[in-house]
Amino acid sequence: MRVKLLGECLIAFRDTKGGLGLIEEFCAHRGVSLWFGRNEENGIRCPYHGWKYDVTGQCVDLPSEPEESGVRKGIRLKSYPAIECAGVIWAYLGPADKKPEEPAYEWTRVPPAHRYVSKRLQESNYLQAMEGALDSIHSGFLHRHSVADDPLLKRDPSSLAMLLADRHPKIVPTVSPAGLYVATRRDVGTDRYYWRVTQWLMPCFSFFPPYGDNPYGGHAFVPIDDGRCWTFSIDYHPGRALTGAEREAAHSGRGIHVPLIEGSFIPVANKRNDYLIDRAAQKAKKTFSGVLGVGVQDAAIQESMGTIQDRTREHLVSSDNGIVKTRRLLMDAASAVARGDAPPGLAPAAQGARAVSMVVPRQMSLPDAVAMAQKDPAKTVSAA
Repeated sequence: MRVKLLGECLIAFRDTKGGLGLIEEFCAHRGVSLWFGRNEENGIRCPYHGWKYDVTGQCVDLPSEPEESGVRKGIRLKSYPAIECAGVIWAYLGPADKKPEEPAYEWTRVPPAHRYVSKRLQESNYLQAMEGALDSIHSGFLHRHSVADDPLLKRDPSSLAMLLADRHPKIVPTVSPAGLYVATRRDVGTDRYYWRVTQWLMPCFSFFPPYGDNPYGGHAFVPIDDGRCWTFSIDYHPGRALTGAEREAAHSGRGIHVPLIEGSFIPVANKRNDYLIDRAAQKAKKTFSGVLGVGVQDAAIQESMGTIQDRTREHLVSSDNGIVKTRRLLMDAASAVARGDAPPGLAPAAQGARAVSMVVPRQMSLPDAVAMAQKDPAKTVSAA
């Protein structure tokens, strides 16, 4: 498969022994794309002159040159280590001596029957996509009329009542061990708060809490280049297998997932067809935006800003506190890494953080409330 990550053109393949290879795309001889190559006998062979490379990028056969010349041994393409975890191929593109431990996000640790993962192309900078996932306010408009009958996002009666009782929540972004708690706080009576806490795990993961016993939701936004990214969408449940109805809903493009053009990662509804906007449905209040499907709605709005939004034209307000804090932490982290510090968010214990919702006494601090709500890994948490 052709793979472009962080601006690099690569080829991913599995050799005949099952080993994973992620190497630069173009043959060292004349620059032919190895996507056209033959995958054979534990290597990928360029179709032009037969130069062959293994999963480490080492040239293992150079037919036109005698082996004793030693030319072959000096030819090696750039390669990156890759592993398979939770049905996803993970690659490390950093310095070899700083390779982190394997990913420890909660969804990677549950049995396969407990999760569903999809991948789609997003035609915007990864930060625009990620900020959309961390924006806790937009669902009241963009997704209005769209979640009531969605089996993956439908709100339970008690949560809905608390949402409606306080329509002016306070956004309380709080630094966490792996990034940020993007916390939305609503009043419950005079002595309690209803918290919904999205976890932003640096640099590109976000997880939001479910309603009721729905699956937990999350995203990973992986930069392809400056103007595009891969959006991985995850539904999982730590305490049970996904039901057949939930799995079918995800597969058909409900919840945070989107229908794809067969044989590709390109959404059926995309910017070239105006996301199949339905003005009649918009007028009839079947969908607030005229775009059908929560995942497609998010993509349409985020891509509508252009591939790279001009943020100098923004007018941010108090409900954007989480976005402001996210940007500041990213810039601080980039500066720290440039100075030689380790990137944040690599500790397995921090990666295992779970998004939570809970009702707690007002005097309880947010970190204490999150810690309390995460104590029981076997079920959806709603602490009263």
